[in-house]
Amino acid sequence: MFATRMSLVDGVEELDHCPPQGSPRDAVPRRYSVFDEGDREALRHKWIESEKAGRDLGEEALRGWARRYWFRFLRACWLEHLQGERYWAELDRGDFGLLQRGPHDHPTLLAKIVRLLEAGQENLNVILWAREIGAPMDIVIDILEMLDVNSRRIPHPFDT
Repeated sequence: MFATRMSLVDGVEELDHCPPQGSPRDAVPRRYSVFDEGDREALRHKWIESEKAGRDLGEEALRGWARRYWFRFLRACWLEHLQGERYWAELDRGDFGLLQRGPHDHPTLLAKIVRLLEAGQENLNVILWAREIGAPMDIVIDILEMLDVNSRRIPHPFDT
């Protein structure tokens, strides 16, 4: 089983991990752990792969999930966090609901960049796409810096 990185009491993080005051939601949302949910996904993967193989594939199936799916899973969690759909305790609390806060100067461009990131694209892919369509690069760079996808990578416990 994977080791979690956060100390949880009854599944709830300490209060210093709550969203900031004045967040888009009045009530404190339920907190989820990317490590706990990732563990559950990895166990589902292990069960499915073991069923296909006709034997228990053990920890290697868990490691396989971490290698193949962890960063996609983490990206999906991060996007839920940005959209204010789920509060993930290990992610930056200031990012919770970031896409829902206030008017954005270029909402169509922001939405398209978020869709590209959802599809697994990286900053370079977004920049190349923006150049290809003639989008204003200074605005694209500002959006990418605001989202800061590169600093949101959390290694899986098997990677350490």
